[in-house]
Amino acid sequence: HEEMAAFEAVGYAKFTGRVGVCMATSGPGAIHLLNGLYDAKLDHVPVVAIVGQTARSAMGGAYQQEVDLLTLFKDVASDYIQMATVPQQLPNLLDRAMRIAVGKRAPTAIVVPSDLQELEYAPPTHAFKMVPSSLGIRWPQIVPDDQAVRDAAELLNSGAKVAMLIGQGARGAAAEVRQVADLLGAGVAKALLGKDSLPDDLPYVTGSIGLLGTRPSYEMMAECDTLLTVGSSFPYTQFMPKEGQARGVQIDIDPGMIGMRYPYEVNIVSDAAAALRALIPHLRRKEDRSWREGIESNVARWWETM
Repeated sequence: HEEMAAFEAVGYAKFTGRVGVCMATSGPGAIHLLNGLYDAKLDHVPVVAIVGQTARSAMGGAYQQEVDLLTLFKDVASDYIQMATVPQQLPNLLDRAMRIAVGKRAPTAIVVPSDLQELEYAPPTHAFKMVPSSLGIRWPQIVPDDQAVRDAAELLNSGAKVAMLIGQGARGAAAEVRQVADLLGAGVAKALLGKDSLPDDLPYVTGSIGLLGTRPSYEMMAECDTLLTVGSSFPYTQFMPKEGQARGVQIDIDPGMIGMRYPYEVNIVSDAAAALRALIPHLRRKEDRSWREGIESNVARWWETM
């Protein structure tokens, strides 16, 4: 039923990087979307839900399938939830729902009553209290602060046993992640949302981490002295290095998710690829490869066991 529509929209958003859209009818149909929309909210992907509602003339009359959808969706679509009451609202509501979903990487929702759906469309006019819209948007590239990059490079260069943890934010930075891992002699663990960010057949990729993680990932985090996290808000801190064991750098495009999960010393708000490209010229290739060789040996043994 409608729950699968929401999960399909979330899956589309996760693995294409584009906004997903799902639709449902009023009452129970709209309610069924909630589980999938919470997946979008908690995994930070853009999804727009368009849901029906009982006719405007029947609202407040305990009519069939009448549910207070604005209240119901207030948490899951906290960044934007609105109900259309006249056709002239639709361009603004639809465009804002799309832009906010993409900009905030979050679910948004629009409620369209059933009798409104039957009306002929009319655009907003050039009049008082009409809200027009426009097409297109140019998104900025979020680049790192220069001093933060130098501080991160100094910390990473000083470490002898560097571990990397990547998530979905590293999906567009595979080449940069590989180059940084090579320079630092690091192993790379992947949060579940970052599984497709780097191939598992690379000898230094330890695979998943956490409750569904691998032994090489667990061992790497238990023994590292430096942690570089890229595009991940991996929640299970018991699988991270113990506090005081490792120094850390985090790179994330979302300032609301920065500096979490581990006491990182350098927290950089930036697009992952842009930050890593800025970091690479400041990194010194580690000549002692024993840490990296040990990780590769553990990974090879893991694959033999599997």
